[in-house]
Amino acid sequence: MSHHAPNLEHHFLTRRQLLGRLGMGLGTMALGDLMGAGKAEAALNANNPFGVRQSHFKPTAKRVIHFFMNGGPSQVDTFDPKPMLDKYDGKPLPNVLKTERPTGAGMKSPFKFQKYGQCGLEVSEIFSRTAEFADDLCVIRSMQADVPNHEPSLGLMNTGDGRLQRPSFGSWVTYGLGSENENLPGYISMCPKGMPTRRTKNWQSAFLPSIYQGTYINTENTDVDKLVEFIKNTSLDMKQQRRQLDLLYELNHNHLIQRDKDQQLDARIQSYELAYRMQMEATDAFDISKEPEHIRKAYGENNFGRQTLIARRLLERGVRFIQLWTGAGQPWDSHDEILDHARLAKDVDGAIAAFMADMKQRGLFDDTLMIWGGEFGRTPAVELPTPGANAGKQRGRDHNHYGFTNWLAGGGTKGGYTHGATDEFGFAAVEKPVHVHELHATLLRALGFDHSKFTFKYAGLDFRLTGVEDCKIVPELLA
Repeated sequence: MSHHAPNLEHHFLTRRQLLGRLGMGLGTMALGDLMGAGKAEAALNANNPFGVRQSHFKPTAKRVIHFFMNGGPSQVDTFDPKPMLDKYDGKPLPNVLKTERPTGAGMKSPFKFQKYGQCGLEVSEIFSRTAEFADDLCVIRSMQADVPNHEPSLGLMNTGDGRLQRPSFGSWVTYGLGSENENLPGYISMCPKGMPTRRTKNWQSAFLPSIYQGTYINTENTDVDKLVEFIKNTSLDMKQQRRQLDLLYELNHNHLIQRDKDQQLDARIQSYELAYRMQMEATDAFDISKEPEHIRKAYGENNFGRQTLIARRLLERGVRFIQLWTGAGQPWDSHDEILDHARLAKDVDGAIAAFMADMKQRGLFDDTLMIWGGEFGRTPAVELPTPGANAGKQRGRDHNHYGFTNWLAGGGTKGGYTHGATDEFGFAAVEKPVHVHELHATLLRALGFDHSKFTFKYAGLDFRLTGVEDCKIVPELLA
């Protein structure tokens, strides 16, 4: 026998509302127990998801900038010289490994190398400006990825997984540390003339609250109002906007309470508030015309130079994580002509050097973690022309995940140090190999996190950036 009169509302209950009414609410209690850990994490900073939080250890790095050479720069033409390639130029190599495309004889580097700094680091002439900071660089010549394909390797380098949709490194960092400026996004990804291969998946937040995903900026635009679109409301002043947002917040907040603080809904509310606050600071932060002329010239007038200068302005204003891409697609993918590396390096070399000098002058170098590299390297053997590709040329290199180079600087990393080595031709890591997961674990350590304990519960599992397999940090990379 029913003790309640029929109610039309009962026909439109959600599953969550139904659980809340069945058995005096025991269904909701059971559901809450099953999902408790995730909700506890979501409530960590319910009113301020960018609030500064404590890490596991005292960090040596407070902020991160990732110079991403998308497409895969060649290690043997940049930071890993191989004299044996001169001897084997045009001759079969004794240790050819299987790559994505057929390769032929060895091909020497067309660029000259020389030693720099007290450490004697050998660097290619195409990165001579960056090489001036040789004693600050921690060069890893033994990096390894899993496969010689762009999409999975980009996924691995950016999210720790080459197959599934996982939170990006920047999202993990911003989630773990928060941000030091609530008026700007905590994580910004800049790329001129479009997006890199894999597009927004490179800076996604996946199952982390969406407030931690990267904010994409196309830095081809030089007009600040176009650089950050829709940053200004042309129809309402700040006071009117605030009244509008207050009403919207009240409606959304009531809706949120009824849904047990759903993470996605909470993130949407926070994004509205962030957009409002950005009006007060974003225009100033992105306006490099306020910089002295000699600073602008030092960074360069090209796209990469401008975005690197913007990055410095954002980092000093408290943005936690910035990723700078070379350009749309995969510019460093030199299948046809390795001489293209000279042009690409010219666009980024001076800007990176100017950034490091600027950060030193401002006292921000030591606690800023700098990362340079691509998703993999390139073969020391020439790529053979294939029908419909290579434009008849035979001066390019194929993808190589067996051994390639990244470098680190600042943020508690060991300057003037070269870690590991590839074989005498530069094909595979043979000394102290460093997998991408181990790199991530080490970077997290510099940021104050034990990667094995830095987890987020999703779908009943504790996920982490470094995957489920045994993974250790590389202590030699840290000062």
